Amino acid sequence: MSTHPFTAPAKLNLSLRVIRKREDGFHDIDTLMLKLPGLADTLIFEETGAYSLTCNTPDIPTDDSNLVTKAARAFAQAAATTLRHSITLDKAIPSGAGLGGGSSDAATTLTALNQLHDSPLAPAELHEIAATLGSDIPFFLRAEPAARCTGRGEVITAATAPAPLPVLLLKPSFGVATPDAYQRWQTSREIPGIHYAASNIDGLEIVNDLERPVFQKHRFLAELKQWLADRSETRTALLSGSGSTVFAILRNDADASHLANCARHELDPHLWHWSGTTA
Repeated sequence: MSTHPFTAPAKLNLSLRVIRKREDGFHDIDTLMLKLPGLADTLIFEETGAYSLTCNTPDIPTDDSNLVTKAARAFAQAAATTLRHSITLDKAIPSGAGLGGGSSDAATTLTALNQLHDSPLAPAELHEIAATLGSDIPFFLRAEPAARCTGRGEVITAATAPAPLPVLLLKPSFGVATPDAYQRWQTSREIPGIHYAASNIDGLEIVNDLERPVFQKHRFLAELKQWLADRSETRTALLSGSGSTVFAILRNDADASHLANCARHELDPHLWHWSGTTA
């Protein structure tokens, strides 16, 4: 039986502005998202005659609550076809991290199944399906490495990707639920001593309006950001999406591994980390 591997990259929110709460319960946002090709899940599709999903990470559900399965079911319904591939999901992107792993997996599932079924759905149809499954998913359908996403995230405009930036990602063992972060946005308050204002890096506004509600509930993430921001190796630091990943844009001569080791020694010995460049 032939197997077909597809990669699902992570993303960073270089900026995220929350505009307002909508009548449908979602929020209008304006965010600049950037794919991280060096950090990606892998989905392997094998034609077995029936659908199934397995995952290398035990705490990831493989039932109908998984976005991969939701995407597969939605594709089959829209394309009026029967699913005939089993999918093995090899996770490298942590969950609940604000890195878009689940959304990227879902988008890759839609793209892969459409390709493996001889493209019965047009790109606009795939986008429509993606938008019903999750606000970040349409972004990952696009070939461009960067995009500005508005509406609730499903309105995509191509953006020029910045020159490659060295970054360090740090994530504690807990995740953050995105709906909870948005629900707290209007009533949350800043923590004194924590830097929330926008930074300017090579002409880019680096800011995240979700830091206020997330930091108020998860004080450790505020401390993690401020610790990174105060390091000489760091140009700026930011929460990605709703977290719980905090990332630092580093100076070109910074030793990312040393910085990660220092963070584990001084803050949390169980911090997950990834370092690389944004392109």
